[in-house]
Amino acid sequence: MQVLVPVTEAATVDDEFEIDGLAVDERYLTYDMNEWDEYAVEAAVQIAEAGEDVEVVTVTVGPERVEETIRQALAKGADRAVRVWDEELAARELLDARAKAALLEAVAREVDPDLVLTGVQSGDAGFAATGVTLAERLGFEWAAVVNQLDLDAEAGVVSVHRELEGGVEELTELDLPAVLTIQTGINEPRYASLRGIRQAQTKPLDVRTPEDLGVDEGDLDSPLSWTATREPEAEGDATVFEGDAEATTGELAGVLREQGVGQ
Repeated sequence: MQVLVPVTEAATVDDEFEIDGLAVDERYLTYDMNEWDEYAVEAAVQIAEAGEDVEVVTVTVGPERVEETIRQALAKGADRAVRVWDEELAARELLDARAKAALLEAVAREVDPDLVLTGVQSGDAGFAATGVTLAERLGFEWAAVVNQLDLDAEAGVVSVHRELEGGVEELTELDLPAVLTIQTGINEPRYASLRGIRQAQTKPLDVRTPEDLGVDEGDLDSPLSWTATREPEAEGDATVFEGDAEATTGELAGVLREQGVGQ
């Protein structure tokens, strides 16, 4: 059985930062594996641990820097990895969900997965569309925002709970092959052990270009354009009360009375 897990790195912006053109200056960014993808990786590794002859393949789209991120997945139990990138991708202003799905589809055609697990969204761009777009391109059944899954590989089906609006959950069953977008909280992602980190350095990490994969350049064009980046305005001010508990309690009570709290 083949399980494919697309992962991405997500950027966290420092509290204080500067904007350079259309992007936040790199000096103020910290990169790590996308939070939602950590849960997808864990779900895939648990499937591999519970079954026989299961290979977990991770794939990411990004420059050499992201190899640190994808090796985190290898250290946690994935078997091999693929990174897709070239200079033409680096020159593009925006890689939206459609473009990434086209690249991931090409890798999926080679891997021929029975199950694809993606994070629901990324913590920075937040399109929340890559997984379902990939499913559409592959022609696979799909379920989004999955917070529980039960795989019956022998029967070729997966039962899932989906998180819907208003606290409603849907229970549904899909035939394999299928794409699931994984919600945080579905499991408890493991920490990479020292042994896993050492092993990750020797596991295969294949670097491919869109040309290698036979991706049509037109599939990478986006109808979206990035026109501006700005720092959001603060919606309110914080008041800090200093002093001992008796004094600050009185000040807080006065502010609450002014705001009409308790009246």
